[in-house]
Amino acid sequence: MKLTDFKVLSFDSYGTLIDWESGIFNALRPLAMRSGKNLTRDQILEVFGRHESPQQKATPTALYSDILRKVYDRIAKEWKLEIDDQEREEFGTSVKNWPPFPDSIEALNYFKQYYKLTILSNIDRGEFEFSKDKLGIEFDLVVTAQDVGSYKPDPKNFAYLIGALEKIGFEKSSILHVAESLYHDHVPANAAGLASSWIHRRHGKEGFGAIHVPATEATYNFRFISLAKMVESHKKLVSEKLENPNFM
Repeated sequence: MKLTDFKVLSFDSYGTLIDWESGIFNALRPLAMRSGKNLTRDQILEVFGRHESPQQKATPTALYSDILRKVYDRIAKEWKLEIDDQEREEFGTSVKNWPPFPDSIEALNYFKQYYKLTILSNIDRGEFEFSKDKLGIEFDLVVTAQDVGSYKPDPKNFAYLIGALEKIGFEKSSILHVAESLYHDHVPANAAGLASSWIHRRHGKEGFGAIHVPATEATYNFRFISLAKMVESHKKLVSEKLENPNFM
């Protein structure tokens, strides 16, 4: 199996294209500072990861900004802190401030030459517009939790994506799902029969950060420590094809 075997790249956005951990950490820092716990960045992210997915399961049709508000409430309760309305609102609407990873824009523009590019994201359409503007690219298809009525890793999200792509002529075997989260993406992608590429943004770090710990071991077909490394691998395949037309 090679990267060039596929026609569609379906991307997770937050954690893969958008540096959500920096965004979450910065937005939660005021609450964390009030706790007096002297928590590290990863400890703060792990608290978020423990609360986000259960909240998504409890309120699967809620907009993501409301998920973040509820997560703020849950963390404040765990830390035995009073809710600060301004802090809560700033956290709930913080997606607009979450930055792209340094390699995301260049990688997307490169891959656009070779693939249809899609998004499968735990977000709502309104919030995704902020991130799409930062990424500066037109995706061929965008599927959000709002569209499906559930959040990954619910299998309905992957079924929705696969069905939408089949309607425009792309079989499941032509799709490569590209994501960081083993829990949100690779485990359900496995179950849906999709090939996947793990963008291991947290390589060299302990724990799962802002991601819920997966209960099931995930498998994947490719692993790269960044999108830039995935681009390098693809460029090498293209170069080998030019040198030897029978290579692919």
